Amino acid sequence: MDLKDIKAIIDLMKKNSISEFELERGQEFKIKLKRGGAGPVQIIQSEESPTAFFQQMPSSAAPQIAASAAAPSGETEIKSPMIGTFYRSPSPESGPYVEVGSEVNPDTVVALIEAMKVMNEIKAEVRGVITQVIVDNAKPVEFGQPMFKIRPL
Repeated sequence: MDLKDIKAIIDLMKKNSISEFELERGQEFKIKLKRGGAGPVQIIQSEESPTAFFQQMPSSAAPQIAASAAAPSGETEIKSPMIGTFYRSPSPESGPYVEVGSEVNPDTVVALIEAMKVMNEIKAEVRGVITQVIVDNAKPVEFGQPMFKIRPL
């Protein structure tokens, strides 16, 4: 089973509201998938066993929005909820999800973060106007790293 098959299973789980999936193939392969809230999928794999666990990340790992201490204008930051590669658009041929000056709401997708060949949509989680794009396209991001500055509305 390759990552493409696993991603297809995850998509089916989401579409059919399935919270847990387990598959065993003999002694050598076992996979268990669990999902919870609406956050991105976290992938955990143990080196001692071929078991992989896929869990929905807790809501505390959703894009973190925190008031910036250095910004007296009341701007907040949209921070990365995971380690991965930051992408501003859904494909190289498309335009960016948001630009400086774009008005966003909590459900607006602002970027993608690729982690272990899985594309995770990052939503604004707040209503406001993008004032700064901090991370360059196709660059790595760390957990908690600011990606955008936003002025709340």
